[in-house]
Amino acid sequence: MRRIATIGFFDGVHKGHQFLFTHLRALAQERGLAPLIVTFDTHPRAVLDADYIPQLLTSREEREKHLSQYGEVLMLPFADIQPLTAQEFMTRLRDEYGVSVLLMGYDHRFGSDRLKHPQDYRRVGEQCGVEVLTLNEYVENEWHVSSTEIRLALENGNIVMANELLGRPYTLRGRVVHGKALGRTIGFPTANIAPLDPHKIIPKTGVYLAYVDTPLRDNTPSFVNIDTNQLIEVYVPSFKGDLYDQILKIRFVRFLREERHFETLEELQAQIKEDVDSILRLA
Repeated sequence: MRRIATIGFFDGVHKGHQFLFTHLRALAQERGLAPLIVTFDTHPRAVLDADYIPQLLTSREEREKHLSQYGEVLMLPFADIQPLTAQEFMTRLRDEYGVSVLLMGYDHRFGSDRLKHPQDYRRVGEQCGVEVLTLNEYVENEWHVSSTEIRLALENGNIVMANELLGRPYTLRGRVVHGKALGRTIGFPTANIAPLDPHKIIPKTGVYLAYVDTPLRDNTPSFVNIDTNQLIEVYVPSFKGDLYDQILKIRFVRFLREERHFETLEELQAQIKEDVDSILRLA
């Protein structure tokens, strides 16, 4: 089977990536080829720099799930690919996976020989029988859509912008673990969440409106508090029961307010009630 491929880590599978994949599928149909998305098991920089700690928008499983909507996904170990030159990698894709056309994003680079310009890749492609095409940058409402911009938006609490660039709500999945049970004493029992993927970005400290999937009901409007230690607490107003050891999925919708210190439990209780009322009104 002859294929047209694109290559990248594709963290977030955001609108810029989706723009690339839409063109990939269109070209595949036009040329009678099968679309192939080539990605890697780990962030390339984590292989190149042992001290680098990735801050990711998607776990490996999430990334693969989103990518599979656009074509066949080939996930390769980056440690094995990293030593290859651009020509060696293209030759491998040609010989092992039937790739005859390669569609590159506007700023993508690959290969240990560090080629810089699209014409360099086209020249190498000609030498090994792979046609190389490049796509222009995707810009939306003057926003340059990139994983870096989305990370910055999350770090600044700009959930609306992050979700717009992703094309879907930013999500975290985590297991409910035991905490101090303070919320239970003031009438707002919260679930303490330990993220399943330690490399996924936790948004800015503060209080959020989110939708949470629980064992009994999906998409429930909820209160999420992230403290300065990046502890995630979730209060699901409509849920009654024990959530310990359950996996919850949190879809962030909106930043409500900064975290604040309260002098008394009564002040904290009043503020949480106000937050919950806001959540139910905005949801």
